[in-house]
Amino acid sequence: MAEKLVIIGAGMASGRLLEELLERHAGAYDITLFGAEPCGNYNRIMLSPVLAGETDFADIITHDAAWYAAQGITTRFGEPVVKIERKRKRVITPKGETAYDKLVIATGSTSFFIPVVGNDLPGVVGFRDIADVDAMLAAAQEGGRAVVIGGGLLGLEAAAALNTQGMAVTVVHLMGHLMERQLDAAAGYLLQKELEARGIEVICKAQTNAIVGDGRAEAVLLEGDITLPADLVVMAAGIRPEVRLAVESGLYTERGIVVDDAMATSDPDIYALGECAEHDSVVYGLVAPLFDMAKVLAKTLLAEPAAFRAPVVSTKLKVTGVDLFSVGDIAEGEGREEIVFRDPGRGIYKRLVLRDNRIIGIVMYGDTMDSGWFFEKLKAGEDISDIRETLIFGPAVQGAEPLAMVAAMADSAEICGCNGVCKGAIVKAIEGGATTLGAVKAITKASASCGSCAGLVEQVLAATLGDAFQTPAKAGICGCTDHSHEDIRRVIRSQGLKSIPAVMQEMGWKTSCGCHICRPALNYYLICEYPLEYQDDQQSRFVNERNHANIQKDGTYSVVPRMWGGITTPQELRAIADAAEKYNVPTIHVTGGQRIDLLGVERADLPAIWADLNAAGLVSGHAYSKGLRTVKTCVGADHCRFGTQDSTGLGIKLEKMLWGSWTPHKVKLAVSGCPRNCAEATCKDLGVVCVESGYQVSVAGAAGMEVKQTEPLATVATEAEVMDLAAAFIQLYRESAAYMDRPYKWVAKVGLDWVISQVVEDLDTRAALVARFELSQSVYRKDPWAEQAKPEYQPQKWAALADLTLEAAE
Repeated sequence: MAEKLVIIGAGMASGRLLEELLERHAGAYDITLFGAEPCGNYNRIMLSPVLAGETDFADIITHDAAWYAAQGITTRFGEPVVKIERKRKRVITPKGETAYDKLVIATGSTSFFIPVVGNDLPGVVGFRDIADVDAMLAAAQEGGRAVVIGGGLLGLEAAAALNTQGMAVTVVHLMGHLMERQLDAAAGYLLQKELEARGIEVICKAQTNAIVGDGRAEAVLLEGDITLPADLVVMAAGIRPEVRLAVESGLYTERGIVVDDAMATSDPDIYALGECAEHDSVVYGLVAPLFDMAKVLAKTLLAEPAAFRAPVVSTKLKVTGVDLFSVGDIAEGEGREEIVFRDPGRGIYKRLVLRDNRIIGIVMYGDTMDSGWFFEKLKAGEDISDIRETLIFGPAVQGAEPLAMVAAMADSAEICGCNGVCKGAIVKAIEGGATTLGAVKAITKASASCGSCAGLVEQVLAATLGDAFQTPAKAGICGCTDHSHEDIRRVIRSQGLKSIPAVMQEMGWKTSCGCHICRPALNYYLICEYPLEYQDDQQSRFVNERNHANIQKDGTYSVVPRMWGGITTPQELRAIADAAEKYNVPTIHVTGGQRIDLLGVERADLPAIWADLNAAGLVSGHAYSKGLRTVKTCVGADHCRFGTQDSTGLGIKLEKMLWGSWTPHKVKLAVSGCPRNCAEATCKDLGVVCVESGYQVSVAGAAGMEVKQTEPLATVATEAEVMDLAAAFIQLYRESAAYMDRPYKWVAKVGLDWVISQVVEDLDTRAALVARFELSQSVYRKDPWAEQAKPEYQPQKWAALADLTLEAAE
């Protein structure tokens, strides 16, 4: 008599197990299949097309009643197993108990409902089974708004399907870009653009705080007091292995039910497979490894040798019209290289991650035709050294020189997607005398928009002109791009780009992640352009700005509290002295900016010393920032017999107005109370000299590696005018200068006459500059020390940021 095999769970993994087992030995077991759902095995990965209305549920059923009957399988659908009694070898259901000789647990996973108030309201659903699909389809028939929480595979498939069904859909995602586990930021950006083009709103870096409603879900509340109306809320923030039965029966579990290579659990008569199983500390959520598990378990049940080995799995998104492929290790890391191809006009992005001349990761968006070819090379660990130059172009040009590939392109091939310029038009322009990129651009407009096709246009030039073509000297801000600072700022504004991946994608960056030169620049340009919308990326700042202190050559840090205008109090001095003693500060130095510098602070002590100084009312002096450093003053008319105005008071007002502002480089000010100039105002970025009739304002001085006297900007009668001139000058500098240019370098480029025309002569422009500066300050004028010293602050998170490799550049 055949042994009794009981299987709990009628999902895709158990369905494949049945097929493998019956194919090898149809009569080996007396099989009983339990399923909590009222139906048998169906293709769950096709639930998205069912939700979208592209197929019917009947079309995705893999095993119907007739199949089970023909195979002699007893089915108990709609009858959930509630308990496993291992000693008696019984499974218990509400209808009774069933004996087993061998037991397979294939209970799959459940949707993770994030732990917020309202997650159990009617109208909040997961996306795991046909019941969820039916609930979403019922809601879609009423129209209205859906909020999908989670921008991973399931969330985006649900969002696209509900959008197709006519609902207004918003996706909220905690991370910085969509599908962050499978995609890098550039591909995530392209995917977001595609979804937004379909009318799906996407909000990344969104923290869900609550779901509210009177008797059912009516809105989702996000951090920052953002309310999203919702008639339907889809929880797609992740899945959790369904291990309750295993835990209650005493099987060894961690995230999932722990199994060995043969898929056996800690009980030799009980096995597990699918999304509920954990092998070598990994729980799989994709179908390919689950099917591999089923094959191994079928052999194990038949006493055939078999061992499950972790497979390399790929990801594709099941959204009509979206071609996306991802596989392998796509993260940055030591010893890795990458090859990137971008065609923004057609929305194509390909990235290969290499280590030791072997592909270890692949991301493809927009054109996945060659994904199988690349995937095979990854799985084989093939050395691609011989085809490295043409690898990214796929099998069609394997072994060809890049210029040969360009030469082989048809004249009708589109080169510039933005302006619809084909190769033939460029060749015609070249034959007509356009021998440089600039000339081709002027005639055809190729590369005149986003500029991402400039490299390809140059290849057409080289292929057409041969030896007569001279490669132009690169003038980009770094090795990642040929674009200048000015071009980048212009494109950010003209195209409304609001993220670093967006800029890199639209402007054709040569690398996917940028470098320590371009990332801080892009981060600053976006902060300046979109202060209300762009969120500062701390990982794209120099190490000093990430750590809110200056790193020293021995790895310790310099902590400089702010002293407004150089003025302090006994209480502040006591707090500084106490902090120096408490944290064993070896050196205390009075700086040239009239402040006290605590040198030699250990990195681990930074949050604590900030908190102690904050408690005494001291805030960061930003001695590490590309922003306002100091406003140096003399004592002025209050104390000095030569003083003409209150230079100290004005200096404090200027510092309190300007502090916390991020600028292309550090900025230093000074206010001297008389022409004797004790505060050295005539060698600062902006200096004020008080005179009997008012205030002489000058700019563009330097006293560092270069020494330069300031140039006169204006003479005004009131402090209010000084404040407006200072704010307008700083904002004009913020909006116009290249990142890492000090004001004196910027003024030399744009001309002092132009600065005067904008800041002094045109009162409307001055007022607009001041208004934009104040808007930015409303967001960014805050003390980073206070933020980092909050009780809920995570020191380990701060330390991880501090370990990043962007170096300080002064």
